[in-house]
Amino acid sequence: MVKRISFLTLLFAILSLVFYLLLVFLRFEFHPYPLISYQDALDLLTPLVLIPIYWLLFKFAASEESNLTEEILFLVFAIFWIQGQGMHLSANSINNLIENLAKNQVIDIKPTDIYRLTYFFDEYLSHYLWHFGLLGLAALLIYREWRHPTEQATTWWAAVLAGVIYGFTYFCIFLEGKTIIMGLPFAIVVVLFTLISERKNLSKRPMLAFFFISCLLALIMFAGWGLYWGGFPEFSDVGLL
Repeated sequence: MVKRISFLTLLFAILSLVFYLLLVFLRFEFHPYPLISYQDALDLLTPLVLIPIYWLLFKFAASEESNLTEEILFLVFAIFWIQGQGMHLSANSINNLIENLAKNQVIDIKPTDIYRLTYFFDEYLSHYLWHFGLLGLAALLIYREWRHPTEQATTWWAAVLAGVIYGFTYFCIFLEGKTIIMGLPFAIVVVLFTLISERKNLSKRPMLAFFFISCLLALIMFAGWGLYWGGFPEFSDVGLL
C-alpha cells in the first residue's frame, strides 16, 4: 500500500512510452485489413489501457475521496484526451495512406483540399485536443496530491525510472506534435512549483516527484534540442523519423 503510487507511475510511464512512441515502429500492413497498419490497429487500445491507469492514479493520489468537481474535471480532461487521440488515430491513418499512394505513384491527392483537411486534423487539431487533456489530467493529479497528501513514501528508484521514461516520452510527443507552446510552459510551472514550495516534501509526494523528474528532464531535453537546432524542429523535419 505504501509504495502503490510510485509503482503505478512507473507502470503509467512504461505504457505511455509503448503507446505514444513505440507503436510508430509497427507502421506496416495489417493483414486482416491492409488499408491500415499494425500501428493503427494497436493504437485502438491506447485509451482503453491508459485512461484506467489515469483513473487509478486519480483515486490514489489523495488521502480523501474525490469530490464532484474533481470528478467532473477528470471527465472533461479525459474527454479531450480521448477525442484528440481518436481523431489523431483516424486522420493519421488516412494521411499515411494518402502519402503511400502518392509515393507509389498510384494517385496523388496531396495538392487537394482533402489532404489539407486530413493534415489539419492529423497534425494540428487532434494534437492540441489530446495534449490539452493530457496536461489537464497531469495538473489534476498534482493538485489532488497537494490538496490532500497521502503521505505515502516515495520509492525513489521507481520514481526516477518512471520520471526518466515519461520525461523522454513527454519531450518527444510535444516536440513532434507541434504543441511545444503547451508542453514547455507546463513543464516550467511544475519544476518551479516543486522547487519553490514543495522540494522538502518530495519524499512524501510520489506523484509530484514523478512529474517533477519528468518535467525537469523534458526541460533539459528541450533546452538542448533548441540550442542545437536553433529552434524546435520536429524529428521528421531533421530526418530522425
